Amino acid sequence: MTTSPTDGRLLKGELRRQELIEATLQVVAREGVAGVSHRAVAREANQPATAAAYYFKSIDDLLTAALTVCMDQDAERMRRLAESADGSPESADGSPESLTALAELLANVMGGPGRLLAEYELYLLAARRPELRTSTGRWLEALAGYALRYTDDPVRVQTFTSVVDGLLLQGLLTDTPPTAAEFEAVLRHVLL
Repeated sequence: MTTSPTDGRLLKGELRRQELIEATLQVVAREGVAGVSHRAVAREANQPATAAAYYFKSIDDLLTAALTVCMDQDAERMRRLAESADGSPESADGSPESLTALAELLANVMGGPGRLLAEYELYLLAARRPELRTSTGRWLEALAGYALRYTDDPVRVQTFTSVVDGLLLQGLLTDTPPTAAEFEAVLRHVLL
C-alpha cells in the first residue's frame, strides 16, 4: 500500500497547526490573551507571517483551539489517573497510589508554571465566552470522574473539583507553590 502525496501535505499541515497552537500558548503565557495576534503566533512558531491566519481564520478560532487542546490533554491525563484509582488510601502492594500520583502531577505542573498560566488565562476566557465552555467542561468532568472513584457524595466531588482548580490558581499567585506532599495532604482530606 502506498501513501498519496496528499497524505504528506495533510500531515505537514496538521503539524503546522499544532505548532501554531503551542506557539499560542507560549504567547499567552508571556503576554496574556491580549498579546495574541496571527503575526505574533506565526513569529513564535517560526512560520511565515500568514500561516496563523491560513489555519485559523480568527483570533477566537486560535484561542479556542489552544484552550481545547489544553483541556483535552488535561482531561485525558486525569482520566488515566482515575482508571488507576481504586478508592483506597493505599494500594494493596504499598506502592504509590493514585492520590500520590495526582499530587505529584499537580506539583510538577507548578514547577513550570508558564503553560499553566496560559491555560488559566484561556480557562478564564471561557467565563466570558460560553462557546468555549465545552472544553472546560471536559476538564471538570474528568476531575469529577476522578473524585467519584473515592466518593459518591456530590458535595465532596464538587469540593474536590473546586479545590484542585483553587490550589493550582493559588499556586500561580505565590512565590512558593505547593509541594506534592502539601497537595496530597489536601487531596486526602477532601476525598478520604
